[in-house]
Amino acid sequence: MLRAACVLAGVLSLPASGAAQTEGGLSPTLATIKATRTVRLGYRESSPPLSFLDHANRPIGYSLEICEAIVDEVGIEIDEGDLKIDYVKVTSDSRIPALLQKQIDFECGSTTANAERAKQVAFSPMIYVSGTKLMVPKASVINGPKELAGKTVVVTKGTTNEQAMHLVDAKFSLGLKFLVGDDHEQSYQMLVDGKADAFATDDILLYGLIARHKSQDRFRVTGDYLSYDPYGIMFRKGEPQVADVVERALRKLATNQDLLPLYKKWFVARLPTGEKLDVPISAQLEDSFRALDGSAGGAR
Repeated sequence: MLRAACVLAGVLSLPASGAAQTEGGLSPTLATIKATRTVRLGYRESSPPLSFLDHANRPIGYSLEICEAIVDEVGIEIDEGDLKIDYVKVTSDSRIPALLQKQIDFECGSTTANAERAKQVAFSPMIYVSGTKLMVPKASVINGPKELAGKTVVVTKGTTNEQAMHLVDAKFSLGLKFLVGDDHEQSYQMLVDGKADAFATDDILLYGLIARHKSQDRFRVTGDYLSYDPYGIMFRKGEPQVADVVERALRKLATNQDLLPLYKKWFVARLPTGEKLDVPISAQLEDSFRALDGSAGGAR
């Protein structure tokens, strides 16, 4: 699986031919940032612990901390040490258009890096790996796809999970009924309200929502993985200079041994909002971090 992930990451990070460059030697994104002294980061409101709001409605999370390290590296690249950050809310459905329409410079959420999306956008090296699972009521008999026959499943619009569940439906001839939420919070609420029998999205997001709503006594996460979802920070393709800055930022975090503590802060320790997920790092993600750190000799 790691070998496949590395191959995919290599494909996704290949610079597009005919990359744009401004007269000053900076790519368009970096030239705009230098002119405005501002970096626009796209964030998600309900993707804990990667990207969400704290009790004061400020964007926080694992992905945002990685993006802030990228902003620091952008400042070094363009010789501007004190860049302002504008946080721009995006949803699963709006995040790619927001990037392509230059409303944001980097998307710092819970976005799967796959070949289909790589036709439009570029991705950082892998920052997390997840997959589609199901959230169901505690008393539900659903433990996997076979028990979903004839049931109603809610998915979030614009996610790879939506695609995965349609494939599962077709593969097992389940006759599923689908509801679609605009964001993960809305999808979760449909399950709470009894409108759906299951909510399908990445397992870490399900655990995060259960913890955030303190609903461990009401809901559980079940089933095998129904998709493979390596996450990355998203940015516009066709700008190798930006890709170099992003990779350099990730490599610095790995070399300085900051990635593992950062992971533990958001996935293992208690969150600033009070929840505790206690999700240990996977061997695959740990190997990916080691591959970023050249001094560590690469992956095991």
